[in-house]
Amino acid sequence: MGISIWQFLIVLLIVVMLFGSKRLRSLGSDVGGAINGFRKSMGSGDAPQQPESSKQPLP
Repeated sequence: MGISIWQFLIVLLIVVMLFGSKRLRSLGSDVGGAINGFRKSMGSGDAPQQPESSKQPLP
């Protein structure tokens, strides 16, 4: 017994009605920024990466 598409749409509609689309949009951008910051911090401990175009092919 999983969640059907209609149940998901009803829950989504209730969430949009409670919080409003503008607040949900700002919340989504905040979460996206946090994920990007986390990815950058996880990658900063590794060796510096070169862009694909500047890598030279091996002979």
